[in-house]
Amino acid sequence: MKGVSKMKLTNEKLAKYMDHTILTADSTQADVEKTLAEAKKYNTASICVNPYWVELAAKELKGTTVEVCTVIGFPLGANTTATKVFEVNDAIDKGADEVDMVINIGELKQHHDAEVEADIKALADAAHAKKAILKVIIETALLNDEEKVRACKLSVAAGADFVKTSTGFSTAGAKAADIKLMRETVGPDLGVKASGGIHSAKEAYDMIDAGASRLGVSASIQILKENEG
Repeated sequence: MKGVSKMKLTNEKLAKYMDHTILTADSTQADVEKTLAEAKKYNTASICVNPYWVELAAKELKGTTVEVCTVIGFPLGANTTATKVFEVNDAIDKGADEVDMVINIGELKQHHDAEVEADIKALADAAHAKKAILKVIIETALLNDEEKVRACKLSVAAGADFVKTSTGFSTAGAKAADIKLMRETVGPDLGVKASGGIHSAKEAYDMIDAGASRLGVSASIQILKENEG
């Protein structure tokens, strides 16, 4: 899905844009199991959980079309590449289908582009070797437009499958203007994920209309219920 018209989507189609997300530090197993049940009920694209919960998610979602997504180097991105690669391999071995990594933001800001690209490429290679998808979180709230464009170009060059706006744990989340810029930069075929601060159907549609092919949302059920109205 590379974007749709402004025509209203069915809940079935809108749910397939959604990575139903639970990443808070204080989430209990009961919280995760509730979120898993919601993902199964509404048949979202994936559920995005912290690495600790990947094994549980994979077990609970076996036999469904809901993918297991997790986060790498989260939420700061300043882990070593070797640590991030270990996280990728461990997560996929435990059942993750998609991994969302955070770039080294400080290195991007210092124009150490070779280091940023190498970091992404190492994770893309590790993910692809195990048939998983890599999404690259660039944390748009901390970047100017030139840095956003450069981060997207480096992600493309490194072989990533998606670029993604935000962790949801920084100063702001997704903005439609950033999605538009990211889509224009990566072209029509790479995935673009809007994540952070999407709480209503209108906000979800704004992101899709701007070019998002995936939405990272913890308010999935609220959005889908609103969409039914």
